[in-house]
Amino acid sequence: MRAWRAYVIGSELLRKQLNRELQDGHGLALADYEVLVRLSEREGRRMRMAQLAGEVASSKSRLSHQISRLEAAGLVQRVECGDDARGVFAELTEAGMSRLRTTAPTHVDGVRTHLIDLLTEQDHQALATIFERVLEHLDDLDT
Repeated sequence: MRAWRAYVIGSELLRKQLNRELQDGHGLALADYEVLVRLSEREGRRMRMAQLAGEVASSKSRLSHQISRLEAAGLVQRVECGDDARGVFAELTEAGMSRLRTTAPTHVDGVRTHLIDLLTEQDHQALATIFERVLEHLDDLDT
């Protein structure tokens, strides 16, 4: 119970702090930052919406609303999939990439300050192992 409660409260407070730092410094929500990062890491800076939803642990509906907000801000655009008339890509714009470059140092510094620097190398390994196992288990439930 101690481990579970520490995880639940600690992870929620960490996300709130990282979100606050991005909002205060750049007017960008953590959830939006995570979408921009995922897109930036892909060839052509684009992903199918369904795949992106899975990678940011969001419902398709919620992601669609989020992408609409990011589109209105000029940070992403929707692009039809040429080979699939029903499919849609979310694509990072140049403005979105610029915004990501500006906000990334704040986020990286926050992750280091509020998590990474508090842990030993052994803690890092244990944390990675634990959550890779959890992700694998949960992915298996979805298939």
